[in-house]
Amino acid sequence: MSRLLKMCFLLISMNHAEITHSQNSEDLPPLLLKAVEEVIAGKYLNALLDVLNCQSSDVWTADMLTKVMAYFHAQEVMFTLSSLQMSIKSYLKNLLYQPRQLLSELQQLDQQQFQTAMKYLFHSKKEHLEMGNIILDWDKTRERIFQSPGVNRTLFLVTLDKCFLALSALDCVDILSQVLRMSAVNYLHPDVIGSLPNLLLEDAFRNLSSLFKDLYDRTSASTQRALYGWMKQILQKSYNMSEFNESTSWVTAESLWILGRYMVHLPLEEILKISLNEIRLFISYDNATKQLDTVYDITPELAQALLKRINSSGFDMRNISTIYRLGLLVCFYDDLEQMEAAVARALLHQMIKCNQLRGFQAELHELKSQLLNIAMQNQTLNDTLGSLSDAVVGLTSSQLESLSPEAVHNAVATLNQVSGWGKSQVMILSSKYLSYEKVLSFYNVSQMGALVTGIGTWSLHSMNPRELSQIIRGTMSQYLSDLSPAQQQGILRKIAASGDFSSSVKDIQGAFFKEVSLSGLWKQTGYNSSMLKEKELRSSQALYLYELLSKENYPVDLLSTGQLVKGVTCQLIESMDTDTFLNNFKFFEINLHLLSPYQVNCLAWKFWKVSNASIPPFLLLALPSEYLEYVTGPLCVPFLERLGKAGMDLLNPSHHKRDAVLQKVQECLNSSIADEYDVDLLGNLICYLPAAFLHGRMSLKAMAAALHQFRLCQELSHEQKTEIKYKLLQLYGSSSNWTAETTLDVGPFIALLSKEELNVLAEKFPDIILQIAKTIGPVSSAEELLLSVVFESVSNSTGSTRLSLSRADCLGTRAPSSNEIIKLAEANVFWSVQELECMDPGTFDKNVELLGAVSGFNSSQLTALKEKAKQVWGSLPDWRSYQIISLGRIALALTEQEITELDLHSIDAVSVLSQQTEWTLTQERAILQGFLEDSGQTIGTLKSFDLVGLGAILCALNSTEIKSIRTAEFSAAVARIGLLFCSTPVLRQFKKMTESVFGAATSWNGSILQEIGTIAGGLNEDELKAFDKSLMPYFQPSAVRHIPPEIFQALSPEQIANLGPENAAMVTGSQRQHLDASQLQSLGLALDGARTSSPGTPSSSAASPQEGQTPAPSGAPCLSSFGIWLCAVFTLHLPF
Repeated sequence: MSRLLKMCFLLISMNHAEITHSQNSEDLPPLLLKAVEEVIAGKYLNALLDVLNCQSSDVWTADMLTKVMAYFHAQEVMFTLSSLQMSIKSYLKNLLYQPRQLLSELQQLDQQQFQTAMKYLFHSKKEHLEMGNIILDWDKTRERIFQSPGVNRTLFLVTLDKCFLALSALDCVDILSQVLRMSAVNYLHPDVIGSLPNLLLEDAFRNLSSLFKDLYDRTSASTQRALYGWMKQILQKSYNMSEFNESTSWVTAESLWILGRYMVHLPLEEILKISLNEIRLFISYDNATKQLDTVYDITPELAQALLKRINSSGFDMRNISTIYRLGLLVCFYDDLEQMEAAVARALLHQMIKCNQLRGFQAELHELKSQLLNIAMQNQTLNDTLGSLSDAVVGLTSSQLESLSPEAVHNAVATLNQVSGWGKSQVMILSSKYLSYEKVLSFYNVSQMGALVTGIGTWSLHSMNPRELSQIIRGTMSQYLSDLSPAQQQGILRKIAASGDFSSSVKDIQGAFFKEVSLSGLWKQTGYNSSMLKEKELRSSQALYLYELLSKENYPVDLLSTGQLVKGVTCQLIESMDTDTFLNNFKFFEINLHLLSPYQVNCLAWKFWKVSNASIPPFLLLALPSEYLEYVTGPLCVPFLERLGKAGMDLLNPSHHKRDAVLQKVQECLNSSIADEYDVDLLGNLICYLPAAFLHGRMSLKAMAAALHQFRLCQELSHEQKTEIKYKLLQLYGSSSNWTAETTLDVGPFIALLSKEELNVLAEKFPDIILQIAKTIGPVSSAEELLLSVVFESVSNSTGSTRLSLSRADCLGTRAPSSNEIIKLAEANVFWSVQELECMDPGTFDKNVELLGAVSGFNSSQLTALKEKAKQVWGSLPDWRSYQIISLGRIALALTEQEITELDLHSIDAVSVLSQQTEWTLTQERAILQGFLEDSGQTIGTLKSFDLVGLGAILCALNSTEIKSIRTAEFSAAVARIGLLFCSTPVLRQFKKMTESVFGAATSWNGSILQEIGTIAGGLNEDELKAFDKSLMPYFQPSAVRHIPPEIFQALSPEQIANLGPENAAMVTGSQRQHLDASQLQSLGLALDGARTSSPGTPSSSAASPQEGQTPAPSGAPCLSSFGIWLCAVFTLHLPF
């Protein structure tokens, strides 16, 4: 019993001793008497609020508890401390787990109780609530309340329902703001908007409008439209309606300021009616530019209508100060006739923000191109480069090549701020800049900004190591993660070779640290936990560093770094004493996303062993399926809530266990998804629910709330998508009647509609359909139909049939234009081979990187584009590195002979080529030979960054070549080589090389196995059998897949049983076929998360988690003592 609880107990016992006569209710203040009666009636929430209210008033005195006890004594009410404490704790806990019930109870509060609840929830700054010796950990309680999406939804709804009647409108707006900003879920939807007050004082209305503007991007299109309607309704009331007629508008300058981003929902005809005086006033306002900078979803029609009104209101649209006030409206500027170059440059300068627009990038590209031509009137590109803003992104490679190094140097301050560069453009500009600077120094590189990614790997490696160390720790460090693995390796290798690595390693931050090799870490000293807090670690690094640092540090110091949790082994978890484990468990829970399924399994077993009654329910998922039987009743909510946030993929259950988990999820939901509360609780678990369950058990109300969550799902099955489609049609009706907002909200699910339905939508909302199609990645059969509709829509709208003068066979053939290529993105796959062949050379040169990024082109289309490249760039030996890089997938069409003709001296060009995954072995050999010959190297002279840059091309090496790789270079690159999926003979040879770095395979530990990845797939039968079973979880999952079946079968049943859930799930069908019955049984145990020597298994005698904590019936005699109830509640330290 805690010291505080004992004090309460003594206090109450002493009060009992002092009671010598009966007292009646007249001795208690009315509010306290009301609280006591509420306790007897089981209305604990009401009673708590009345006590808090009473305690803050003058009537509360030191002898109040004595009077309360006397009253209970007079009522002859019997109680026990333990039953009361348990019942109250369970009641309040369950209330937080039952947000619908909480909503009902909050709605039944009287006005004074509601005011008290709002005061303590939203305006109290106290960490603890104290009444004498009675203390409530209020900070922790509120944290628990606000972490629950369901409870947050309840607070939002009850605030809308009761607040504006009980508190001032400003206070209510403040409460709504806190609830909506704190929650990850947006509770605003069109139905709720109807509950917003339509009579508000000016300050409250402005504050609430400001809140809705801040939440704009988190709000669905339909809700945005509904909020616009609500704001319009109030603004119209404030407008003098006596002056209103059909030819004038209610829209004033002030209402435009209040609407903010919602102004994009104004109808076109309303904009055209806005008084010119009001437009003039609005544009003159200093904050107008800031507001117009945020209208990302404005349409060209609305933007041009506003530009027209601004022009008519007396502003000179060619005046540069006016242009600076237009915000994103400049993206739709269309009056280019007789424009001066200075005006064009001013417009281009403002257009740097236009890439934030939702769509219309093709039209914008065209507009910038026209302005570029005007801006360069009577001047050369060299003269104007620094004043063209991000329009320079539209320059072709040949135009950039024509620039002088001096011009690039002088314009670098502008060029380094531009986004949207292609790889080839960055290479050209970096080369020009550095050719002017002559020497590559820290100062020169720091001027380059984003252009730093264009510096060649060899150039970086040739820099002074002290200068490189400055780059790592200086302002340029933010760009390091954008460098290719080869470039990063080039920097690290030079610093490591300089002997200054120990002092530099602590300055390497973020993801860049993951490139430091395990063997490189071994050579350094002076590590401490604080230096690791800003670094991302690979598992191999974390395993080594945790073991190293654990000799001189407490677990709390290591686990609190975050990333080091990746290095906690099962043995370490099991060796922790109970207090250490329970006190540090929060660090594992916070960093759950960093843990492997095996580590989670170890945590679950440890928790079950030391405290099975308090194990977090989601951990039961990591134990064998039968442990799920403990998830019942009050454990269901925390189980679903935590699993909904973490996701099942993190815990990686086998298909068998996944079915059991989904069955448990459905049980916890009472076999239905009734409303938005269930959707809140499910989180991303909704992505895994079977189609049949969605079909029969999900209400339309729930579907409306779930649509946003479904859109976030990564891998929905065809059956799930089909069911979602039917639900959407039930919810919104026929797609032919959908509004623009509905279409936007449905988003990528429009791909499920028939071609006829899609054609109707494409005709009504072509820009929206285009916008949605842009979000779709590689073409699958489900999306192919949508992309074909998009292709037809764009083709029909442009109607371009071009006559080619260069080719007779192109007469009458439509050729792709730049505008179409930019709009179509992945839908470019529908160009025929002949149409691609007839493309204008200039169009190809401008858009080669876009075309090279299309994942769906077939070999004939790629060949046509390759031939176009030859036509535009000349013979293959003349192709520059930046041109080779820009090809993307088009390079796959190069034959072995053509590859040998290319100049492949640059590891950066080869590095980009190696990222393509569809090369044949002969093509890979040709690339490898081409690189060696053109760079004048042999396999024996390759540096680690060459090996990293070659990537998958290394799979084309033969055993003799692999043997000749230098050990030091191999050890620096081994983690990257371990990511490759090479053939077994190649992996075997890499394994031999790995032994030259880490010693004989039989001596490898967990960190080495993690470091070498797929190379472990090259182990032979004897080596594999020799591994201790405790090391089996440290094989990387990809390595398990690469072990040949005839070798895999050599594993003992004990080794297989200890693979861990994730590795067991990677065992292939052919590997399974080679296993005997006992090995298959062991595999099943590993998949299920079982242990061969389990610390505890379910039985009827085992204590079930949180057993016995069910609420007692309302009004039961044991719940009738206010004094002990008060102690019980205030010593609970909610949130339990």
